[in-house]
Amino acid sequence: MNMKKISAATMPEAMKKVKVELGENAVILHSKIVFKGGFMGLFRKKMIEVVAAVDEQPLPVPSTRRNMERKTKVVSSRSNKLIQEDDQKNVERELTAIKKELASFRQSTSLNMNQYPDEIQWFLSKLQAAELAEKHVIKFGDQLLEKWRNERKKPTIADIHNCCNHLIVKELAPISFHRMPIDVKIVNFVGPTGVGKTTTIAKLAATAVLKDKRKVAFITTDTYRIAAIEQLKTYAELLQIPLEVIYDEKDFRPALEKFSDYDLIYIDTAGRNYREKRFVTELKKMFGNEQNIYTFLVLPISMKEQDMCKIVDNFLELHFNEFIFSKADETTSYGVMYNMISHYQTGVAYITTGQDVPDDIIRATPEKIAHYLIGMNDNE
Repeated sequence: MNMKKISAATMPEAMKKVKVELGENAVILHSKIVFKGGFMGLFRKKMIEVVAAVDEQPLPVPSTRRNMERKTKVVSSRSNKLIQEDDQKNVERELTAIKKELASFRQSTSLNMNQYPDEIQWFLSKLQAAELAEKHVIKFGDQLLEKWRNERKKPTIADIHNCCNHLIVKELAPISFHRMPIDVKIVNFVGPTGVGKTTTIAKLAATAVLKDKRKVAFITTDTYRIAAIEQLKTYAELLQIPLEVIYDEKDFRPALEKFSDYDLIYIDTAGRNYREKRFVTELKKMFGNEQNIYTFLVLPISMKEQDMCKIVDNFLELHFNEFIFSKADETTSYGVMYNMISHYQTGVAYITTGQDVPDDIIRATPEKIAHYLIGMNDNE
C-alpha cells in the first residue's frame, strides 16, 4: 500500500492533489487542520493535512470471466435503474424545497414576481434575501426570463444558476477591479471607526513583506486613539517595518520624504463619523495637494446601505480610487457590494473575511461578487 501525507489550503484542493498523486482509487485515512509558516508566532497559515493511501496490488483476474461479465451487466443495469430513480427523487425533493421557500418568500416581499417561472423566482428570492436592490433583481429576472423563452428545453436549476452567474459577471465586467498601478508607492486607507482599516493594512503589509519581499513603511494619522497606534506599532515591530506618527498636515510631507526609498508606504487614518463632511475635509487638508496617493475607502458590508452611501458621497471630494469591503464574515447582506459598485461605478480591491492576519482577505473580482450573491453551483 502506497501512503502519502498531502497538505493544501482547502479540503477540495487536497482531494485534487490526492487524485493527481495517487489516482482515483485513493482513500483518505486521516485529515486534520495544521498551521504552517508564520513570523514570530504570528501570521501562520491554516492548512488541511490529509493522509491518503492506495492499494498498488492488482485485483485477481477471475477464471470465469464470461460469467463475471454477464453478472456485471446485470448489476450495471440494476445500478443504472437505481441511479435514475434516485435522481428523480432528488429532483422532486429539490422542487418541493424550492416551492416551500418560494411560498415563504412571497409572503415576506412586496415585489411581484408572478411573471417568472418558479425556478427563476427562487434565484431572485436569493438575490433579494442578500439585499440586492429591487431594480437589479428585476433586471436579472427579465434577463433570465428572456433566456428561458429562447431555450428549446426547460432549463435546470444548474442552468439558471450558471446563467445568473454569467449575467452578474457581465454587468460588473466594465468596472475595473484592483486597478492600482504597479508603480504606486503611497497607499492611503480611509473609512469610519471600527471597519478594520488597521488590520487590513497589516494583512496587506505582511503579504508585501513576507511573500513579495517589498520594503514597506507605515504612517499613521490616527492620534485620536492610543490603542490604534499601539496596534499598528505591534504589527510594525513583528514585520520589522518603520512607523511614523504624524499629528498635523505639516508633518505629512517630511514623513513621505523620510521613506522616499521605500517600495510602499501604507497610511492608516483616523476612524471618524464620516457621515459628517467636516471630517472628510480635515483629511483632505492633511494630504494637501499630494497627487501620487492611491486611496482605498474601507466600508463594512454589515453597515446599513443608506449610511454607506452618505459616507461615500462625502468622500467623493477626496477622490478615492476603490472600495475595500470588510467584515464579510459578519453578515449575509452581500447585495450591498453590488449595489455600491453599480451606483458609484467604482471597483473593489479586496474583501476581508475575518481577523486572522494575513489570511482573511481575498482579492475581489466580478466572479467573487457573483459567488457571494448566489453561491456556488453544486456541480462546480
